[in-house]
Amino acid sequence: MSKHFLGDTTVLLGRSLRHIARSPDTIITTAVMPIAMMLMFVYVFGGAISTGTGSYVNYLLPGILLITVASGIAYTSYRLFMDMKGGIFERFQSMPTARSSVLWAHVLTSLVANLVSLAVVMLVALLMGFRSGAGVSAWLAVAGILILFTLALTWIAVIPGLSARTVEGASAFSYPLIFLPFLSSAFVPTATMPGPVRAFAENQPVTSIVNAIRALFTGQPVGADIWVALAWCAGILVVAYAFAMRTYRRKTP
Repeated sequence: MSKHFLGDTTVLLGRSLRHIARSPDTIITTAVMPIAMMLMFVYVFGGAISTGTGSYVNYLLPGILLITVASGIAYTSYRLFMDMKGGIFERFQSMPTARSSVLWAHVLTSLVANLVSLAVVMLVALLMGFRSGAGVSAWLAVAGILILFTLALTWIAVIPGLSARTVEGASAFSYPLIFLPFLSSAFVPTATMPGPVRAFAENQPVTSIVNAIRALFTGQPVGADIWVALAWCAGILVVAYAFAMRTYRRKTP
């Protein structure tokens, strides 16, 4: 059964990736907004923002990477919605394919597409002066956190993709996720924020994830931030996966 599932998922993943290859504007659009935001904050606002560190692009990049993922998963929800409305799920159900392989193909497609977008943003950051003293293990840790974060948000995206009634509803859920880094340590230290905002910023998942990635990039001790970040990502992933599969079973009896 597992072999059947893996084979079906691989075939459907290839189908989804071919769609993206024929329409690369998806990845370009996903990367454009974070890059524009990075350019604006570094070259327009960067001189007025004090972070107590060196280059502002070094401080800013972890939050921009999370925004890249948050904007990219909207396309996952959109692709799922279009497949649901187009009857693709029913068509595959009439064939001897593993039931959840269609869903997993979309999730893995999101992971691949977002990793490409993240690579593009990283390249632009390097051109803007981003430098890191991180070793191989630190870079692998950053990659692991970003992959886990992408999977967690992608499974959140699956839920509106399956249950939304309109295209706009399928993708609108991503707006709060894109806005969340602005209420974190992504752009400025939380110590500069008013009391209630600071309390929220210091106790939401983005701050711990950003702090962990920033420490890894700079070769500083990550402390408890990395464990808090992993706990947030894993917790969101488990809960989102459970709700997504429940929605999937209800929508495809």
